[in-house]
Amino acid sequence: FVINLVNKQLAKSCDYCGVKSGKDEDKFASCGLSYIKAKNLDYAYSIVESPVNISCKVKQVIELGSHDMFIAEIVGVTADQYLLDENGKLCLDKAKLVSYNHGEYFVLGEKLGFFGYSVASKEVFENRMGYKKEHDKYKRLREQQPKKGKKY
Repeated sequence: FVINLVNKQLAKSCDYCGVKSGKDEDKFASCGLSYIKAKNLDYAYSIVESPVNISCKVKQVIELGSHDMFIAEIVGVTADQYLLDENGKLCLDKAKLVSYNHGEYFVLGEKLGFFGYSVASKEVFENRMGYKKEHDKYKRLREQQPKKGKKY
């Protein structure tokens, strides 16, 4: 199977394909989508318009009652060239990816932190985030939350 990441430009097509049946129409044609053979998979296809495609092979299926959980191995990744920086690092923030939460779509992209930012020194924080630690806009929100046994 392939995980085709959805960006802002694909959100409406993704929603349409999710709510309409393919019984009486070609949803790809209706949405102007195209497909290509997935990287390192024999029988799966990727959506060409998706900025990132993740090819996966199922290793295990766990039945959970109301649904199944698939454990898979990633066997290939393709990404649009504009998402790579000069060192080849994948910069997903440039993709304007979309998340789906409780029936609504949201565009992602605001950097909240980096691994270890909650314990980083002031110097490391400011170097990585590009602004002063005392201006951490999320610090105030964390401090306002009830403690409930958590650090913030």
